[in-house]
Amino acid sequence: MKLSIERGTLLKAVAQAQSVVERRNTIPILANVLIEAEGDAVHFRATDLDIEVVDKAPAQVERAGATTVSAVMLHEIVRKLPDGALVTLADDGAAGRLTVQAGRSNFNLATLPKEDFPVMASSEYASNFSAPAPVLRRLFDKSKFAISTEETRYYLNGVYMHVSEVDGGKVLRCVATDGHRLARIDADLPEGASDMPGVIVPRKTVGELRKLLEDDEMKIAVSVSETKIRFATPDITLTSKVIDGTFPDYTRVIPQGNTRRMEVDAAEFAQAVDRVATVSSERSRAVKLALDEDRLILSVNAPDSGAAEEELAVAYGDERLEIGFNAKYLLEIASQVDRENAVFLFNSSGDPTLMREGNDTTAVYVVMPMRV
Repeated sequence: MKLSIERGTLLKAVAQAQSVVERRNTIPILANVLIEAEGDAVHFRATDLDIEVVDKAPAQVERAGATTVSAVMLHEIVRKLPDGALVTLADDGAAGRLTVQAGRSNFNLATLPKEDFPVMASSEYASNFSAPAPVLRRLFDKSKFAISTEETRYYLNGVYMHVSEVDGGKVLRCVATDGHRLARIDADLPEGASDMPGVIVPRKTVGELRKLLEDDEMKIAVSVSETKIRFATPDITLTSKVIDGTFPDYTRVIPQGNTRRMEVDAAEFAQAVDRVATVSSERSRAVKLALDEDRLILSVNAPDSGAAEEELAVAYGDERLEIGFNAKYLLEIASQVDRENAVFLFNSSGDPTLMREGNDTTAVYVVMPMRV
């Protein structure tokens, strides 16, 4: 195998591949990227056995062929090469070496046989549809902060993507929760997605997927089966196993009868929470909200380190209410708001609180209160 490729193109392809590779591997081949050159393109394939990413890049292929080399090492080398360099990759199969050459730089890297590289079994996908990148980006970006990190409740370690009904129509919905907070985001249902099985997309996949969704003009082809999900652009294909488990009935957690309504400038609110939380002990990070007519007092009382208080002007016309929250959760939820104002709907100091952006119900957040 021998090919020449522009440094920037190569870096982009190798960066995507090496981020899938696990740093600690008991199986040496999984630390490698499979390079396959043919025609006028080269494919870079990496996997951790749960996710597989294939990145296609244009190249001048002098001699077709394939080999595998350390993904992290190749990425580091290419990253340090000068901008605009033409990089030549040449594989000597007999010696088990890959030569990487650019200008006066010359590297000789150990390879492993391409036959040992595990390729993810192809799957029959029950549902195939395409969606604009900004739509998928919003669905996953706004929900991923609520993914649980608790390994014991593994079925919460991802974003539940499924088709749901709203007001007699169908929507594509992403939900994530860790038991303390919940995010539910809706988007118009893409054509061909109505028979999609509900799947739990793992946290790592959600992170990798973000790199495919940068281009606002891009259409992403999505394929879903009971066990796998695939996202594809013309150049990159990301295939992932989905979490084998049942996502809990999240609708029971979303309060319907919260009538105490507070409207507040989202940015001001987030900054005020951040300021008063500075004095709280890291462990609890509890912030108290005291609501009175058109007035909100945020306070923190930490016996070991001190106290803080800040007053905000809000739109609130209900009876007095005092409620406590974990500051981190409040900040994360407030930072999801794209519009100017956030609307909080309370019931009592012991009940879950609902948050949304103005009257928009396509993005709804729930946060559990804390005793303060």
